[in-house]
Amino acid sequence: MSKQSYAIETMPSVVLKSLQELGENLTIARKRRRESLKVWAQRIGVSEPTLKRMENGDPTVSMGVYSTALWLVGRHQALPDLAAPEHDLGALESSVRKALARGARKKPSIYNDSTVQTPTFETDQQVKK
Repeated sequence: MSKQSYAIETMPSVVLKSLQELGENLTIARKRRRESLKVWAQRIGVSEPTLKRMENGDPTVSMGVYSTALWLVGRHQALPDLAAPEHDLGALESSVRKALARGARKKPSIYNDSTVQTPTFETDQQVKK
């Protein structure tokens, strides 16, 4: 029996569910193409038991196997977008919080500059004196 990694043991249930859904979707894609397990496994470059594990969403199957299966169904181009910086809302929120903590930098007012004379206007009372 192989030793299971800590990462697999502590994997969040939502991640496991996502992998199971991915495996189910890849199974459907294979069946819609009328490909047998044997042929599909050969095309991916894995054994049939590994292909079955992938189709069951096994997190110990390498990302390369999942990626190759996605390539076979024409979805490999979606992989880079999974972690694209522009979709990383957690990092964006962190950056905004840091910017707010620093405070907004105010532009200097032209009237606060000592070299600029602020115009003064006489009031009606000052004129009458």
